[in-house]
Amino acid sequence: MEGGSEDDNKCEWNLYEAYNELHALAQDLHTPFDAPAVLVVGHQTDGKSALVEALMGFQFNHVGGGTKTRRPITLHMKYDPQCESPSCYLVSDTDPSLSHQKSLSQIQAYIEAENVRLEHDSSSQFSAKEIIIKVEYKYCPNLTIIDTPGLIAPAPGRKNRALQAQARAVESLVRAKMQHKEFIILCLEDCSDWSNATTRRVVMQIDPELSRTVIVSTKLDTRIPQFARPSDVEVFLSPPACTLDGCILGDSPFFTSVPSGRVGSGCDYLYRSNDEFKQAVFSREIEDVASLEEKLGRSLSKQERSRIGVSKLRLFLEEMLQQRYISNVPLIIPLLEKEYRSVTRKLSDINQELSTLDEAKLKEKGRTFHDMFLTKLSLLLKGTVVAPPDKFGETLQDERINGGAFVGADGVQFPHKLIPNAGMRLYGGAQYHRAMAEFRFVVGGIKCPPITREEIVNACGVEDIHDGTNYSRTACVIAVAKARDTFEPFLHQLGSRLLHILKRLLPISVYLLQKDSEYLSGHEVFLRRVASAFNNFAESTEKSCREKCMEDLVSTTRYVSWSLHNKSRAGLRQFLDSFGGTEHSNLSHVASGTDSSTSIQTTETKLADLLDSTLWNRRLAPSSERIVYGLVQQIFHGIREYFLVSTELKFNCFLLMPIVDKLPALLREDLESAVEDDLDNVFDITNLQHSLGQQKRDTEIELKRIKRLKEKFRMIHEKLILHQAM
Repeated sequence: MEGGSEDDNKCEWNLYEAYNELHALAQDLHTPFDAPAVLVVGHQTDGKSALVEALMGFQFNHVGGGTKTRRPITLHMKYDPQCESPSCYLVSDTDPSLSHQKSLSQIQAYIEAENVRLEHDSSSQFSAKEIIIKVEYKYCPNLTIIDTPGLIAPAPGRKNRALQAQARAVESLVRAKMQHKEFIILCLEDCSDWSNATTRRVVMQIDPELSRTVIVSTKLDTRIPQFARPSDVEVFLSPPACTLDGCILGDSPFFTSVPSGRVGSGCDYLYRSNDEFKQAVFSREIEDVASLEEKLGRSLSKQERSRIGVSKLRLFLEEMLQQRYISNVPLIIPLLEKEYRSVTRKLSDINQELSTLDEAKLKEKGRTFHDMFLTKLSLLLKGTVVAPPDKFGETLQDERINGGAFVGADGVQFPHKLIPNAGMRLYGGAQYHRAMAEFRFVVGGIKCPPITREEIVNACGVEDIHDGTNYSRTACVIAVAKARDTFEPFLHQLGSRLLHILKRLLPISVYLLQKDSEYLSGHEVFLRRVASAFNNFAESTEKSCREKCMEDLVSTTRYVSWSLHNKSRAGLRQFLDSFGGTEHSNLSHVASGTDSSTSIQTTETKLADLLDSTLWNRRLAPSSERIVYGLVQQIFHGIREYFLVSTELKFNCFLLMPIVDKLPALLREDLESAVEDDLDNVFDITNLQHSLGQQKRDTEIELKRIKRLKEKFRMIHEKLILHQAM
């Protein structure tokens, strides 16, 4: 590096500076620019942060036992032979285009404060937002390194649930960072046996072949004394290919040691300066080589030496990233040009939006949106496959959980597998139809609840003119009471279910509008007004429809009309004849063997006996009980059939159809009235102007950043081509 020409050094300087800006831009815009960087991954106490400090040549981080790093730290390091001491700049969290020069102690204090803040944040103890630091130093490599929070391996058991939750959060954060294909993964393993894949277990879920992974065995100085035989050292330095399960970068692991002392002026600090720390790292490297050669009883080969020590790892990473930087330059320029065109269009749309913030145009926008919104609603009811079912559809089980299930008095649900299309993720008209089908299945299969002898006796009561019993009245009293208690809950459950299905049309319609670029982004107040009007209409319509159905149920269970309630008179006659036949046979037998006067006398006697057992006697005979039960069954089933047909018809007529034929006019009337009364508040013009103005300023800054970076990469590309031609 130091021996190169001034022009070469300047070109490399510009190259690294451009990639640093590109990495920051990719983070801010969430754009997958191919900005190579080294991502350091390891478990707690594996020595990640200490290794990063050793690679940089100075200490700055919050290190120690337990969880220290709670935000990824991105270090844009640049070699600068003029910087005798590290020159550090902390990039602003709020405005990435700004960076402020800080001392090492200030940066360390900021990192520690962030770690403490997140540690005490119960909602999120880790953050994926990177702390970005730019470093220029004469001992720095030209690298971009991202230090991630340490992975956690918690103990099992309920008492460790808090730590287990932290472990999942950290692993999720680290996995998301490893998803970036342009990152080189520095996988740290703190073990003496390569068959123990601690960090590799996580890394290989993202990079199964380890094709972009460099494996580093840390704390080599503590490993060497653990080996009893030279053969153990041989296997450790050159593990079999099958053990590492892939073709790792560099062909074999690197081995590093970092001294444990800290830099500072107090009595607790081992090193007085970063130069002393850097010298200690170098000395540790020499001692490790000597210890290994002593254990092996031979000198290390050149290949083996190239993998031992922080300096060797730094050289390898720097050379590899430099190659990637140069090879990726031609690919970056088209991506930046594409992003430049996209941001230019975005700025043009914002300017167009700002130019339409007048009364007439806003009113016309509202009317147009109203029509498009209703078109999407109608499309969803009639049927469409434009909205993805995996995102917006619901299975019957989901629907029951979110919209309520059909549950009878016994608390038992109808098995969902017996309902057609139960496992399909439906929405719109198809979901409405399935809910109605389930309602028919459930209600149509309901049997009359059991009737006790006590209920029959209690229902007999006393007439207003005599104290005899009227079993037809008794049956009616029992049947209507049972029917009312049985069917009323289903009426409310159906209303709740269908209202849930109709309300789901709103977010799906919004998705379709956004998909077709017909959505009024930025007009949140107006859109909330539309959503509120739709939901209020659906709720009031459902309530009105349910009240109509309730009137039917009340009328059907208040007065029994035999032509309506007795659906199978022939069946009932046969049922009653089954236990009236004995008396009839006895009467016929008596009549055949006697004269007419005797027959009349016997018939009168039997009639008196019948009246005595029913009208005059309140001791409930089996025959009387069966008569009442048969009548109750007939009346109950008649009410069920009428309730089922009338409820389905009314919900179709007075809930579904108003969405089609009444909602358009009512929604337009509501919006027109709101716009006329208070246009500024409905469209929130003041806040919208402020918001669009801020968006415009941010987009203009973004456009300038992309343009400057695009020109910088183009110039670098031209110089590289010229250099290759020479």
